[in-house]
Amino acid sequence: MNFIKRTNILQIAVLFWALTSCFKEKPKELTDAELHKDSLPAMKPLIHENAKLSSEYISTKKEEIDAFYRKNWPNNSMNGGFLVAKNGHVLYEKYEGYANFRDKTYITSNTPIHIASVSKVITATAVLKLVNAKRIGLDDLVTVYLKEFPYPKVTVRMLLNHRSGMRSYAYFTDRDKSVWDRHNTLTNQDILTIMATKNIGLEQRTGTRFAYCNTNYAMLALIVEKVTKLSFREALNKIIFKPLDMTNTFVLDFDNDKKKVAPSYKGNKVEIGIDYLDKIYGDKNVYSTPRDLLKFERGRNSPDFLEPTLLKQVYTGYSNEHPGRKNYGLGIRMINWESGKSFYFHNGWWHGFTSSFITLIDEDVTIVALSNKFTKSTYAVRKLAPLFGEYPFKVEDE
Repeated sequence: MNFIKRTNILQIAVLFWALTSCFKEKPKELTDAELHKDSLPAMKPLIHENAKLSSEYISTKKEEIDAFYRKNWPNNSMNGGFLVAKNGHVLYEKYEGYANFRDKTYITSNTPIHIASVSKVITATAVLKLVNAKRIGLDDLVTVYLKEFPYPKVTVRMLLNHRSGMRSYAYFTDRDKSVWDRHNTLTNQDILTIMATKNIGLEQRTGTRFAYCNTNYAMLALIVEKVTKLSFREALNKIIFKPLDMTNTFVLDFDNDKKKVAPSYKGNKVEIGIDYLDKIYGDKNVYSTPRDLLKFERGRNSPDFLEPTLLKQVYTGYSNEHPGRKNYGLGIRMINWESGKSFYFHNGWWHGFTSSFITLIDEDVTIVALSNKFTKSTYAVRKLAPLFGEYPFKVEDE
């Protein structure tokens, strides 16, 4: 009898479990965004077929560019890499000089050269991809990501367009030993800590005017690290370099790479030594090649690079408090003429490294010049723009 009772109780319990389980709510199906909320947005190469160029067009442009090259860098004086491409097709490229004058290592198409402030275009691109993926808010306060950041009104957008009002880290760490001992190599985190603890005031009130400042991009690099939970070097590898097959591009690992990469030189070929600011990244410290930067620019031309409304903001000028042609967008410099024509570019200089990156958007032309021996001739490559479109350069634009 007890056995029968126990059996009935067991059967009722099983039946009850079966009935109630039928009415349990089905697990919620996660959206694609929720499934991939911790993954990183990656650049995509531009894979559609580009408009073909006639052999006559290629031959004519090649002659014109070569004439400019010989005039701008006479007697093979460039010591770097130079490339001009249209519709993704290379019209002209040249590499000459030494990556290292001591061991006579030649510069080739695969030689990474420090691109100095052209690094800002790449840093901005990583930030914008994270904004596009809703991982960063363009108008979020910086304090959302960097809790110790001492300037409460500065936004991510203001870092990108240089309207934060912050002081340059090169100035406030150079002039006062109580702020920083220059015998020690400065890091991005050191910059943030100094600003938070040493009462480093603003240069001007936040949001009132444009003032180009490397500190902005050092902070953007820290935000990328905070959001991705990766080093800046690895984050850029995942978001930009690996997806675009930029095999000769990297963020400098100062401790492991500094003595292996191409050094920089003064115009008289005297090597420039290591500086206490050489560890900072975001504003500089990307090494690349003209070919890799062409891949990068093609990726930025991909239809799914950014949502249209965000892309439009990248090429909008934000420094309009004074009338003028020169302006700055989100990680890109520009010249805006009264005719409506605009020229987008970024130049760079660090030690003896000089760089110029030009994107002629209307004509789908990319121009890149990189050198590791100081020369202002690198910046003259903008004079090639009129070969491709109506770019009315005047002396004041140089």
